[in-house]
Amino acid sequence: MLHSIIEMLNSIIEMFHSIIGAITGENDRKKIRGTVVLMKKNVLDFTDFRSSIIDRVYELVGKGVSLQLVSAVHADPTNGLQGKVGKPAYLKGWITTITPSTATAGEESAFKVTFDHDAEIGQPGAFIIRNNHRNEFYLRTLTLEDVPGHGRIHFVCNSWVYPAYKYDTDRVFFTNQAHLPSETPGPLRGYRESELVNLRGDGTGELKEWDRVYDYAYYNDLGNPDRHGKYARPVLGGSVEYPYPRRGRTGRPPSETDPNTEGRLPLLMSLNIYVPRDERFGHIKLSDFLAYALKALVQFVLPEFEALCDSTPNEFDSFQDVFDLYEGFKVPDGPLLDKIKDNIPLEMLKELVRTDGEGLFKFPTPQVIKEDKSAWRTDKEFAREMLAGLNPVLIRLLQEFPPESKLDPEVYGNQNSSITKEHIENHLDGLTINKALEKKRLFILDHHDTLMPYLRRINTTSTKTYASRTVLFLKDDGTLKPLAIELSLPHPDGDKFGAVSKVYTPAEHGVEGSIWQLAKAYAAVNDSGYHQLLSHWLNTHAVIEPFVIATNRQLSVLHPINKLLDPHFRDTMNINALARQILINAGGVVESTVYPSKYAMEMSSVVYKNWVFTEQALPADLINRGMAEKDSDAPHGLRLVLDDYPYAVDGLEIWSAIETWVEDYCSFYYKTDEMVEKDSELQSWWKELREEGHGDKKDEPWWPKMHTVKELIDTCTIIIWVASALHAAVNFGQYPYAGFLPNRPTISRRFMPEEGTPEYEELKSNPEKAFLKTITAQLQTLLGISLIEILSRHSSDEVYLGQRDTPEWTLDATPLKAFEKFGRKLADIEENIIQRNGDERFKNRVGPVKMPYTLLYPTSEGGLTGKGIPNSVSI
Repeated sequence: MLHSIIEMLNSIIEMFHSIIGAITGENDRKKIRGTVVLMKKNVLDFTDFRSSIIDRVYELVGKGVSLQLVSAVHADPTNGLQGKVGKPAYLKGWITTITPSTATAGEESAFKVTFDHDAEIGQPGAFIIRNNHRNEFYLRTLTLEDVPGHGRIHFVCNSWVYPAYKYDTDRVFFTNQAHLPSETPGPLRGYRESELVNLRGDGTGELKEWDRVYDYAYYNDLGNPDRHGKYARPVLGGSVEYPYPRRGRTGRPPSETDPNTEGRLPLLMSLNIYVPRDERFGHIKLSDFLAYALKALVQFVLPEFEALCDSTPNEFDSFQDVFDLYEGFKVPDGPLLDKIKDNIPLEMLKELVRTDGEGLFKFPTPQVIKEDKSAWRTDKEFAREMLAGLNPVLIRLLQEFPPESKLDPEVYGNQNSSITKEHIENHLDGLTINKALEKKRLFILDHHDTLMPYLRRINTTSTKTYASRTVLFLKDDGTLKPLAIELSLPHPDGDKFGAVSKVYTPAEHGVEGSIWQLAKAYAAVNDSGYHQLLSHWLNTHAVIEPFVIATNRQLSVLHPINKLLDPHFRDTMNINALARQILINAGGVVESTVYPSKYAMEMSSVVYKNWVFTEQALPADLINRGMAEKDSDAPHGLRLVLDDYPYAVDGLEIWSAIETWVEDYCSFYYKTDEMVEKDSELQSWWKELREEGHGDKKDEPWWPKMHTVKELIDTCTIIIWVASALHAAVNFGQYPYAGFLPNRPTISRRFMPEEGTPEYEELKSNPEKAFLKTITAQLQTLLGISLIEILSRHSSDEVYLGQRDTPEWTLDATPLKAFEKFGRKLADIEENIIQRNGDERFKNRVGPVKMPYTLLYPTSEGGLTGKGIPNSVSI
């Protein structure tokens, strides 16, 4: 009935407009017809019925959505020589285009709009849009057909447009033709510059959801001193002691207890944390569900799991208890199930906890135990995962023996390794240590110097762990075997007395075999923490956010470098904001599940002191770790020291493809180095990135000067590599490798059992139980694998490397052809990866667990796949 009335009213309005047009002669003027594609708000979230009714009333009285074309060729002397602005045209059919309440998120609607042709406008280069409704909408595109003298003109918008009363200035969108600042049509320059000014904001006030402001802040929002003193945390960034990349500013007022700490949002409001609206998770993808699942996990599931685990033994007694997590485990009726059912919508419940109606909880079986439940315990798999696992970015060539520490001996005493030739020389296949070093056959996974300065404090918490060094030998078949693991503690009399260390060597049987399994577990705990906090969070999520902010503040959407980089920034600010709210905050999930506990983020700040932008390039990283040498005759100009290094082999192919694409693209717009130097926006971008975004590093000599085309190509290649392939390599393997936590424990809760103690006797009599009582506890395991399962999933509409969300992202044919070539190269790389994984000569690609290395396989379907390189740090 309502629908019929609205249709009738709309017909009356159309007839009325036709009569007026006939009287005034409007109908006889030449028209430019266009189509606007947008997504109404009420398709999303919960239907805002009241605002929808008000919107329809506004339409009836002529206050709808208006668009005005802006000339790219004719300036208006009365408007500061900005492009002439045409008469307003209004979207047609808003009232009759009713989105059903059952519509799926992301459903779009097309609206017609008709402009009067004005010869003084000529070629439109932009348009102004005013939303006179009460609701925002997501504007996807505007397409003009048959513009006299110019044909079809397409605008890619991809932006939320809020009601006009929310803005101080009009919203302006440009055609998808890229222009360097100096080549921008004169009538559009003022609009281009004004848009950037709007995006920078004025640095004051609390930012609201409709604000489009990109600005910087320190990490002063992790602590919550108002809750309790134990939740106070140092400010990261802005100091010599705690340098850090900048995050997006929210402008929230300070906490009541500490004026230097930003006040926190209540947990229920987590999804409302400010990021510019266009940086929020898209509703088409599953990320909103993922964000909700994270919130639900922390808010509803954790407290009840905690109660459950407190009322039952808080330990796994055997590996079978852990396997039961993937085969289904019964949770008693009671507060847990009730709380979940009350607070989590059914479709999310199915994904989050996989209840089958019988109260059985079940996690997907991680790939690492899918084919063989015990192969993860082998030395060969332990070593292989340093080359083809979750954290393949740390192993390095051992170039001196014994390994030396770089810690200041004045502060920390002698921290050099206590591993001796007697520990390892009988296991070098007949080589001496010097010969093995010379032949580049010794490698090390070294967490000692990173952890030792914090270890005394970490061990005052419930964590009891060591700083580890693992030395490995390259066998003739191309695999690595561990030779020794050194576990070190601070000296009980003080740091200046050096380390107290013990060295463990491989054993297979009896209590010695059990001790060796524990030694590997302590090394894995070190590696898990380093991976999560540094390889993953710091070196991808945190370091990329300043590039997102600087790009939006200083590079216009018309700028070719903005068009190049923009897809690689999708959702990064949103996932980082969410992480600050519930994952890396004081008392958050990371502190609860990873061994550095309350010192986790502080430790990542100390490691950032050694971060070098240019060393994030894969070739530079491999050379820096001694894993490759320059060789002009080798593929990619590098010769790997270890041929069967899956991460490096696949990574170099991806790196080279990105580099070639970026070179093709940048060379089209920048014919000379002088063009780079004289690009005002580019120079402002690079200056702000160094001085503000990574401001604590502004005086470092290694920053590229941005004076040459090559420096621009190298810089953009690094940015894209970090945001796409590097993040994929360290993120999407989390559940496949670490979803079975005994393989990648994140916490150790007691030290190595000493002979003559009850713990040692338990290790002899029940080694599985002793092992499980040492590593991550039951509750933390449930929480940890719930988290990494969510974070390891691809959304259903993910956009992968070599793809764009619209084929018309630029009008320039040469870059479009270069991008197609990039896509074909990535498809070839997929074939290469499949071929290498099937080649039995490469034993590190599949390993004892029969798990092919696919983390750098460019594309994927949605879900938990262990492959796929999204364009951006989007989860």
